[in-house]
Amino acid sequence: MDYIQAVFLAVIEGITEFLPVSSTGHMVIFSSFMGIEKDEFTKLFEIVIQLAAILSVVVIYWRKFFDFKRLGFYVKLMIAVIPALVIGGLFKKHIEKMMETPVVIAMMLVIGGVLLLFVDKWFTNPKITDETQITNKKALTIGFYQTLAIVFPGMSRSASTIIGGMEQKLDRKTAAEFSFFLAVPTMLAATVKSIFDVYKHSPEVLNTGNMGILAVGNIVAFIVSYASIKFLISYLTKNGFRIFGYYRILIGLIILSIYFFAPTQK
Repeated sequence: MDYIQAVFLAVIEGITEFLPVSSTGHMVIFSSFMGIEKDEFTKLFEIVIQLAAILSVVVIYWRKFFDFKRLGFYVKLMIAVIPALVIGGLFKKHIEKMMETPVVIAMMLVIGGVLLLFVDKWFTNPKITDETQITNKKALTIGFYQTLAIVFPGMSRSASTIIGGMEQKLDRKTAAEFSFFLAVPTMLAATVKSIFDVYKHSPEVLNTGNMGILAVGNIVAFIVSYASIKFLISYLTKNGFRIFGYYRILIGLIILSIYFFAPTQK
């Protein structure tokens, strides 16, 4: 991976991380199309820049994240992240294998897209309009929804948790914001685990050249994500999820068509 490829993937990550369209799926697919080798550094890059993107949440909502008097906020996040930690640990090899298969990710994009076409009609009577109203039980349930994106790469962590939140009677804005909050401990844990694994098994990956590429990718992903969050909250509050459903279906079908019908595949 070179610097130009890193910047391109970081922009893709920044735009898609908080949209319910699967940032991981987009990075895997575009990496494949650009011919980026799926080596240990690429795998590490795709995870670490997600954390950089998600840290923009901490900046935007810094008052909430650093209000240590609100212990309940941290408790809810810790409870909600437990399913992801357990499932991620149990199915790590399965997840890595699935992430190397663009056709599987494309199928998940289509399936998730169909769900998004109807989610606004399914959940029409929200009762929770603020994070403080979310109980620990509801937080845990949303955490289990998040695992759908872990087991089925391409489903979208954002889409899974937002749908889970709405199923638990959160309105669109509150569900989206809780999804953002939950992403912080989730991706922090994933990043620490990935760096540790690379350091343990492939320390040569952590060389000066790769670290420079990773640093550039992190900066770009953070900046782009900052703008993406503000757009999503404003858009969802007014319009809902239908446009994202159509987008996912379109992209998924295009990728499947290329995979099955392109001349190079024959």
